[in-house]
Amino acid sequence: MKVLIVSFYYEPELGAAPSRITNLAKGLKASGVDVDILTCLPNYPKGRIFDGYRGCFSKKEQIDGINVYRYWTYATVSKNPFKRVLAMTAYAVSMWAFAFKRKLVKSYDRVIVQSPPILVSVSAITIFKKLFGKKVVLNVSDLWPGSAVELGFVREGSISFKALSRFERYIYKNAYSVMGQSQEIVEHVEAMFPGKRTFLYRNLQPVECCSGSAKRKNAKLKLVYAGLFGVAQGILQLLKSIDFVALGVEMHLYGGGNQTAEIEEYIKGGDKNIWYHGYVSKQEMNEELKKYDLSIIPLAAAIHGAVPSKIFDLLPAGIPILFSGNGEGARIVEECGFGLVSEFGDYSALEKNIRAFVDMSSEEYAVYSANCFNASLDSFSFSKQLGRFVEFLKV
Repeated sequence: MKVLIVSFYYEPELGAAPSRITNLAKGLKASGVDVDILTCLPNYPKGRIFDGYRGCFSKKEQIDGINVYRYWTYATVSKNPFKRVLAMTAYAVSMWAFAFKRKLVKSYDRVIVQSPPILVSVSAITIFKKLFGKKVVLNVSDLWPGSAVELGFVREGSISFKALSRFERYIYKNAYSVMGQSQEIVEHVEAMFPGKRTFLYRNLQPVECCSGSAKRKNAKLKLVYAGLFGVAQGILQLLKSIDFVALGVEMHLYGGGNQTAEIEEYIKGGDKNIWYHGYVSKQEMNEELKKYDLSIIPLAAAIHGAVPSKIFDLLPAGIPILFSGNGEGARIVEECGFGLVSEFGDYSALEKNIRAFVDMSSEEYAVYSANCFNASLDSFSFSKQLGRFVEFLKV
């Protein structure tokens, strides 16, 4: 079987989106599937085309035996909605150049298309399904425009909302099948199009990526947050609301986003038990995680269909979770015994949960850690999920 994966993100970019697609591609390749990638010139999360890729419209390279075809996009991390739409539109247009590789396109048995960005998925489905008659598997990681409304980017009933809603119906209707990153996404698609073939494909991590196991906590608890510093995470307010010195714990941050400068300014001086380590590669982060006892995962809004990928990043490392938010992610953490849950913005409850882990015996802590690591081998096993997905692709 030969598969093309179309995604706005791919390695060497950092973050949940490129990690998810990269793991999928490598997993399929290891399973004997011939995989190619169609993506844009790498620029995420810094919003600038990476060194070695600037000054060209397209570039072909091979990474880990996978052919990667890259096309130009307008790179930005601006909060300006016009610039963000321009970036998505630029790649949605430039990727049409790939359609001229007619012989190559005709060789694919399946085309997996990532959504969002919804404009990119609309363009990809038009090319591969409408133009070439290929069976497209739509990989949905967020429900747009619903997520845009919940985050305040789009007003329900507006012209933008109505246009995005039409795009949403278009991509679901024309997809041969749909893979959703959460149970809520799968149910949403099935409600809109009863009978549509669906597959729950969570953003799980290979156990070998962390070589983890159940662990015992350090004498002084070390907390970690690795991810985006944006509106949806609310990290800056969280840092300002929790007294890590009084709790006797350390807070370590990795990643970046539009709150980075404010966070660096806030922790300047080093007297708050908060440290920022910048961006690190996925491989480096897997090693860094081994240093820590506990992770905080905040979700500012209960976004229907959204499950933070960070949950699944932590399982192979055996790191218990403090989940601050609601929705499917909170239910997973609570029901599976991965950690403790509080409402987003209820910093007293979050502080209480941190204290619970501070006071917890090593034996009690080890139960939470074991729940995480063992789940990565069983109910949240990357290899088991991938095996089921390969069979799903063949039908």
